[in-house]
Amino acid sequence: MTPPTLEQVAALAGVSRATVSRVVNGSPRVSPAVRAQVERAVAKLGYVPNRAARSLVTRRGDSVALVVSEPHARFFSEPFFAGMVRGVSAALAETGVQLLLLIAQDLPDRGRLERYVVGGHVDGVLLASLHADDPLPATLERAGVPAVLVGRPAGRGGPGASYVDADNRGGARMAVDHLAALGRRRIAIITGGLDMGVGVDRLDGYRDGLAAAGLDGGGGELEEAGDFTEEGGAAAMTRLLARPGRPVDAVFAASDLMAAGALRALRAAGRRVPDDVAVVGFEDSAVARYAQPPLTTVRQPIEEMGRQATRLLLAKVAGQAGGMHLVLDVELIVRASA
Repeated sequence: MTPPTLEQVAALAGVSRATVSRVVNGSPRVSPAVRAQVERAVAKLGYVPNRAARSLVTRRGDSVALVVSEPHARFFSEPFFAGMVRGVSAALAETGVQLLLLIAQDLPDRGRLERYVVGGHVDGVLLASLHADDPLPATLERAGVPAVLVGRPAGRGGPGASYVDADNRGGARMAVDHLAALGRRRIAIITGGLDMGVGVDRLDGYRDGLAAAGLDGGGGELEEAGDFTEEGGAAAMTRLLARPGRPVDAVFAASDLMAAGALRALRAAGRRVPDDVAVVGFEDSAVARYAQPPLTTVRQPIEEMGRQATRLLLAKVAGQAGGMHLVLDVELIVRASA
């Protein structure tokens, strides 16, 4: 059965095709009586507007893209991204705006992705897990595409760049304060990627905590690089254990996955947690709750970050917001590992 057309709606309502188009596209230039007349015809015929044709008229795609600058394997393995998508989806649920998920880290995909998001296919873009050398924020800004970053950018983003983040620096300081209060004096860190704002902020918070407790970081000898993965955390913990001098008695891992890797490396080395080495993570994912022992960690409001970033993006699309920076509170969750 052929679906009803705009012309058939116009004939039934006794108005022009242009008037039906204005009603369907939400134009205010239609009287309430005519609008009601057209809406009755739409309902009677079961007319469904063509979204693609509508977008050509309104220049609105009724969709936003969530761009995650990580490989597919990492996206599907890290709890952070699932929480982020839940928050974004919740904020869009009542709006009629569709979510397009784009996962792209490989360079061949990037050019195609950039052409897509600046080509009028989406109304705005959420950018998650950005690395410092990512050209996409500048590309979107030049093209006039509304964008909001989930996470503070590392050394980039002009005054118009909007982002929503957790208090990563303050949370890392909380973790070190807690370890110092337990009497730990050789507190190491397994950092995240330092080409990301989140990695830099958590390292800075760790250093803040050491300074406040009057502890010596040994000129960086207690800092070991990780990559936010469990494997990276295990490898970094192994390197810390192999260093000469006094052994560490605590470690702050800049993510729960890296903390889980550190726990695995400590078990393999015969070190007891927390007796020999106390461990604190960051995120409060299911990984933390089901670790052995359960992990003390810093809880960040991942879903709320997604919701707030989406609301801010929709406001920017509507022309109701400029550059805004929103930093959400975090909370220390004490369990058995420290």
